[in-house]
Amino acid sequence: MKLLMFLTKVLFKIFYRVKVRGIENFNQADDKTLIVANHVSFLDGMLLGLFLPRPISFGIHSKYYNTWWFTPIKQTMPVFVVNHDDPMAMKAIIQHIKEGNKVVIFPEGRISNTGSLMKIYPGSALIADKANAEVLPVRINGAQFTPFSQMQGRLKLRWFPQISLDILPPRKLNLPDNISNHERRKKGTEAIENIMRDMLFETSNCTMRLWDKLLEAAQTHGKNHKIIEDLERTPLTYSDIFTRAMILQQLLPQSIKHGERVGLLLPNVNGCYITFFAIHARGAVPALLNFTMGESATTAALETATIQTVITSRKFIEAGELEHLITAIEKKANVIYLEDLREKLSLVHKLKGLWMAKFPSLGVCRLIKHVDASDAAVVLFTSGSEGIPKGVVLSHKNILANIAQVSACIPFNATDICLNALPFFHSFGLTAGSMLTTLNGIKTFFYPSPLHYKIIPEIAYDIDATIIFGTNVFLSAYAKHAHPYDFHTMKYAVAGAEKLQDETRDTWMHKFGIRIIEGYGATEAAPVISVNTPMHYKSRSVGRFMPGMKYRLEHVPGISDGGRLFIKAPNVMKGYLMHNNPGVLQPPEDGWYDTGDIVAIDDEGFLSIQGRAKRFAKIAGEMVSLTAVEELCRHCWPDHDHIALAFPDAGKGERIILMSTLEKPSRKDLIQCAHEHGVSELHVPRQFLYVSEVPLLGTGKIHYVAAQALAEKILKTSSE
Repeated sequence: MKLLMFLTKVLFKIFYRVKVRGIENFNQADDKTLIVANHVSFLDGMLLGLFLPRPISFGIHSKYYNTWWFTPIKQTMPVFVVNHDDPMAMKAIIQHIKEGNKVVIFPEGRISNTGSLMKIYPGSALIADKANAEVLPVRINGAQFTPFSQMQGRLKLRWFPQISLDILPPRKLNLPDNISNHERRKKGTEAIENIMRDMLFETSNCTMRLWDKLLEAAQTHGKNHKIIEDLERTPLTYSDIFTRAMILQQLLPQSIKHGERVGLLLPNVNGCYITFFAIHARGAVPALLNFTMGESATTAALETATIQTVITSRKFIEAGELEHLITAIEKKANVIYLEDLREKLSLVHKLKGLWMAKFPSLGVCRLIKHVDASDAAVVLFTSGSEGIPKGVVLSHKNILANIAQVSACIPFNATDICLNALPFFHSFGLTAGSMLTTLNGIKTFFYPSPLHYKIIPEIAYDIDATIIFGTNVFLSAYAKHAHPYDFHTMKYAVAGAEKLQDETRDTWMHKFGIRIIEGYGATEAAPVISVNTPMHYKSRSVGRFMPGMKYRLEHVPGISDGGRLFIKAPNVMKGYLMHNNPGVLQPPEDGWYDTGDIVAIDDEGFLSIQGRAKRFAKIAGEMVSLTAVEELCRHCWPDHDHIALAFPDAGKGERIILMSTLEKPSRKDLIQCAHEHGVSELHVPRQFLYVSEVPLLGTGKIHYVAAQALAEKILKTSSE
């Protein structure tokens, strides 16, 4: 049997090219160690038995104990039957570890059929806790692509993919002593879940360029895998993207230099995605311009990022009636129209593009050989909701790290179909709605505007969408106009960029039977900071931190619950480009990004947003959240929109004025509502301003700068 195992190991090395990384971590682990591994195929036990140093033992679920694939392991090492729901069945394995042995266990208890982590049973935590053992995480990667997995129909399977085993440093559970057995079991299971989740992220390769990741996705899912589509209803494969991007990059002006920031002014269409990668192929950096910001903000963005060239489309400019915006842009930069580039297209361009697409790893690598994963990949501009837009520079590593973080938490797979109506210039639309999906083999339908509330539900129904990303404003509007069956295939409706209102959450649940997954992010974090997941969900929270993220809360005077959030993580931006110092990168101090948000974190690690630090009013020495004021008003008058604004007050420091689409709000009704919800009367505004509609940005978020200016104008007019 030992000879058979030796020969099997040789065959595995030949056919699966098995790589083992982190063997030093195995050697550093105590003798008393519980080895936890993800479970992706029937080969997993054999892989660990063959390639982990001896001696080790196995804890295997009873339903797998007598299978053919585990028979060789039983003949060569100790094996214990594990029942995750029966503590008594764990005694033998606990005693074996206490005697100074390393034991392998699969905490999921079954082979994954999602490609990501399944639920974690408490048995592994019980073993580690009772045996006082170190936990050694091992990630198995690649075996999910074999026919021995349970991913048939979800992944492109092949007989001999490369398989790797990544061994991470050992760690302790470190559970509190003064808790009940039930609570100890719960916290122990959560600790194992966190270790497994962190393992998936830490072993993901984020030190790549976006082009490299696109090539890897094509290799994984097949060059002919249909991956993007738009209103023209012509799906494009990875091969199509390579071909078109390689042709387009030849047509771009030769004046575009390596590392130059090139403005991109296009809607959500296939052409925008292709142009994005064509700019990358030239070694330049796309700067995604927000065409809803207006002329002054857009020209300020051009100056901030020192953009000399802007790529757009005449068809788009005409359809969006943006001639005035282009006129302003032309005063600052050279405008290139895709239609004009198409007229220059020759047979030579086509043949060269086809050749480069046929061998993209050669063609692309030659073009961008001087680009590193830590270099800038994109420039996005803050919405300007609270001031002049700043340029946010994200590296390739920032974006891929955020994709890996989300993928470690939510089990997307290549059978999903994403409907993305969020614009590319919005970090949520770029990273989550475009890069996360297409770089993981998820077919993505680009819709040019999130404002077509009646059409988008129809599109979702037509394409059998399973994923949709949106803000509260957009998701609420879709629900209002949708037929109850329009979202019948939807698995994930993910909300971000603004607070999800209870009415929106309840409508989606009652009308469609869909639980909206709410998250929290910032452009500077590429953007996801925290998110609820199917396995870890808490209503009215924005989920738990992404793996690999450090945070700290700084006390804010007058705030008793929570503090100002600072984060440090691989997905945090390279830095800002500021208008007062154009083109000069200003990295975050020591890598820490100040979110400017006041957050509270509960015992389970779930975040709740109290409001922006700038959006607090100090009234008679008390800090009052303007977000909480808006929330109170929505409870009282749910059919109207409200914005709470702070203005100076000679007597109390500041006063709150409510801008509302309700023509004659009653302060008495609002006070009664405050009492019913246990809210202080300090949250009740003293003055009300009526507007027919509240100012919004193109992303659906409230435009606070415009709202403040409008309120000042109304107050000035009324006083005169």
